[in-house]
Amino acid sequence: MDSVLRHIRRGSEELLIEAELVEKLKENRPLRVKAGFDPTAPDLHLGHTVLLNKLRHFQELGHEVFFLIGDFTGMIGDPSGKNATRPPLSREQIQENARTYQEQVFKILDAEKTRVVLNSAWFDTLGAAGMIRLAARHTVARMLERDDFAKRYGKGQPIAIHEFLYPLCQGYDSVALKADVELGGTDQKFNLLVGRELQKHEGLSPQCVLTMPLLVGLDGVNKMSKSLGNYVGIDEPPEEMFGKLMSISDTLMWRYYELLSFRSEAELAALRRSVEEGANPRGVKAALARELVARFHGQTASARAEETFAARFREGQIPDDLPEIALAAEGADGLSVAQALKQAGLVPSTSEAIRLIRQGGVKADGEKITEPQGRLPVGEKSVILQIGKRRFARIRVFVR
Repeated sequence: MDSVLRHIRRGSEELLIEAELVEKLKENRPLRVKAGFDPTAPDLHLGHTVLLNKLRHFQELGHEVFFLIGDFTGMIGDPSGKNATRPPLSREQIQENARTYQEQVFKILDAEKTRVVLNSAWFDTLGAAGMIRLAARHTVARMLERDDFAKRYGKGQPIAIHEFLYPLCQGYDSVALKADVELGGTDQKFNLLVGRELQKHEGLSPQCVLTMPLLVGLDGVNKMSKSLGNYVGIDEPPEEMFGKLMSISDTLMWRYYELLSFRSEAELAALRRSVEEGANPRGVKAALARELVARFHGQTASARAEETFAARFREGQIPDDLPEIALAAEGADGLSVAQALKQAGLVPSTSEAIRLIRQGGVKADGEKITEPQGRLPVGEKSVILQIGKRRFARIRVFVR
């Protein structure tokens, strides 16, 4: 049991309630393990795979995994962590995105041990009366306990009524599937606990909740997101994926190893020791990039991508496909170059960035930056920042 729980907890943030999970495991039956994904964008990225990897862990332990596509809830729009109402997507957009999710998910999950389900299967038949009965299961006061709702309400920002329905619908998914365990990001905790409450109302054994950390994007600051441009898509070309992974900071690399790699804990510990004893972190990072590119594109494509990256690195070329990283500024006056260098992962601190600028080691679009107070403007046009011959980042600044 200790070994099983250690495998389940690896990389996770919180397990609620562990004693209940132990009792479920003692029943010696395959547990029904669920994770939901709203198809709000056409492709999965590495941030999504944190949950998928954990689903894979449950499959390895012999449990039944449900990959839930929220084709109904996607039309509502998940308000988790948002400071404004999200525009709902059309059914046509949702269906097209759901199709690509199903094509990509089996690059991680075992197709024979996965049940793909769409929550429109029960919501399309629930009807208006059923939705009203569902809404009666929760109070406005409880909804306002949720951190993002409370903040928006306190600031006088709008909260649309349909946003209150989202946690209820996600919770009802657990009722419909009779889930024993539900996985979600740390920002989903409130919704996951709603699932427990609704199951109790229906006389079901409440699900256990396992929250996973949110994967930080390439900028080293914000949650990985396509809208911020700090993502690595699992369907991206191998060369682009390899280059993006090599752009992350040496510190962030270990978090990626912990959440994305299939290496054992003993292997990760050995890699950490090797760096502490003097090994070049770049080689360790390349091993991570090789593993992830091979997972989604195969060993041959991974080796070719590494060769391409190495050739560019040796020659000091600026890659044509250098990914764009979107960085947020507080106002219309833009973002300081020093801050941009740090947030893009090119330097460990703003003080180091300022030192390099003063030494003449930083360029923007090929022009040397001479003023530490220099700023990158807000706009649609990106800027290529460069340190020395081999460190590059394509930056676009927007107002937060």
